[in-house]
Amino acid sequence: MVEKIFHDNQLLALIVPHSFNQPGIHFFTPRDYSQQLGYMQHPIGKVIQPHIHNPVIREVAYTQEVLFIRKGRLKVDFYSEEQKYLESRILEAGDVILLIKGGHGFEVIQEVEMIEVKQGPYCGEQDKTQFSAVNSQEVKICQLNKV
Repeated sequence: MVEKIFHDNQLLALIVPHSFNQPGIHFFTPRDYSQQLGYMQHPIGKVIQPHIHNPVIREVAYTQEVLFIRKGRLKVDFYSEEQKYLESRILEAGDVILLIKGGHGFEVIQEVEMIEVKQGPYCGEQDKTQFSAVNSQEVKICQLNKV
């Protein structure tokens, strides 16, 4: 039910479709990822103990982003680390994507509302390298392959 997008044996992205529904706790990312993505479904009455998070120094090499699509449709274009276009997916309301590696670009297909979560602090111009988008005639939209 979760799609994993690979290029050269590197995981570029995880897509959790709006239809994902399993009881319990499911983390989709390994423990060593700088951005953790999980899903939780608990019954009424479940208690999660109060807790605080301890200060722990972490080193983050790549910014990883999570997008929550609240409304609309969004085309996501995936690129290799060398900025070569690979393929595209269409996300819709309720879908969640974790962008892990490689490049990515977006086109709004239907007015979209989304929430983005990524590591901080934001480093301005140092944080990203922009490059030319794929030509619209070359776009390959793949259906979600659920794993």
